[in-house]
Amino acid sequence: MRKIMAAILFFALCVPALAADLAAGQQAYNKGDFATALNELLPLAKQGNGAAQAFLGYMYEHGQGVPQDYKEAVRWYRLAADQGNAFAQSHLGFMYYEGQGVPQDYKEALRWYRNAADQSDAKAQVILGVMCDEGKGVSQDYKEAAKWYRLAGDQGEAIAQLRLGYMYGQGHGVPQDYKEAARWLRLAADQGDVDAEFVLGTMYNEGRGVPQDYKEAVRWFHLAAEQGKASAQSNLGIMYSLGQGISQNYKEAVRWLRLAADQGEVGAQSVLGFMYELGLGVQQDYIQAHMWFNLAGAAGDAKGIKERDEIASKMTPDQIAEAQRLAREWKPKSSQ
Repeated sequence: MRKIMAAILFFALCVPALAADLAAGQQAYNKGDFATALNELLPLAKQGNGAAQAFLGYMYEHGQGVPQDYKEAVRWYRLAADQGNAFAQSHLGFMYYEGQGVPQDYKEALRWYRNAADQSDAKAQVILGVMCDEGKGVSQDYKEAAKWYRLAGDQGEAIAQLRLGYMYGQGHGVPQDYKEAARWLRLAADQGDVDAEFVLGTMYNEGRGVPQDYKEAVRWFHLAAEQGKASAQSNLGIMYSLGQGISQNYKEAVRWLRLAADQGEVGAQSVLGFMYELGLGVQQDYIQAHMWFNLAGAAGDAKGIKERDEIASKMTPDQIAEAQRLAREWKPKSSQ
């Protein structure tokens, strides 16, 4: 949906300078009438209209009004990109990045992304930053990555704001500055970026770059937890159990811990084991406690192994066997 809206926005901005047939193609596309859109756009694309070519490439990429065909999408994107169409250049870069319709080639992806980024295409700037950040198609260069993230972030791209926040937090390509990290993370979090919400909650919890504020930490953890982020659910559960920034509530703690534990969050599994062992927010249940400790231990939590073995001394052989069976049969659940 986000890609479709981006394409529509691009197309809408071009309409005033385009022929009536191109505008008609846009209107049909916006109504979901892809067949009519294709009939309007194809003749224009064959005549060399870059905007029509770019949009036709998008339709082939996503199988809208035509069979999905990455090679055909690449062909139309290239024709438009060679005319300097930033939208087509960005999408052609994506095709090379993913190896769709062409052999995967990070250097070629970099070239097309850079062409689009130089024309202020925000999404191209984001990916260019990622490539410099991760050393894909180019030598790893944090300063260059930060430059592109900043350009995209200034245009409101949440992922760029998030990554720039990370870079300030780690001192990669920029001086380490937790306050600046928090500023960029807040911009992304205010757009609903779940990772930014979680990290910002962590910063308020620890007092890094912002005054320590448990209530504010709870607020951000809650927003991320509601989006299904397991680490945020785990932290929120712990804060409910401790009464940090919110009234102590063991039942609510267990609810959030279970959501995280069900996704395989090791810390939540271990804490949930304690809740069952002590009967906090749930009825005391050594079998459940053993199971959660066992799962945490199997995932590498040494404390979970220790607690599992300790609680086993309070259990009958049948109880231990049942807990082990539950652990064997356990499968992680999706956040959705």
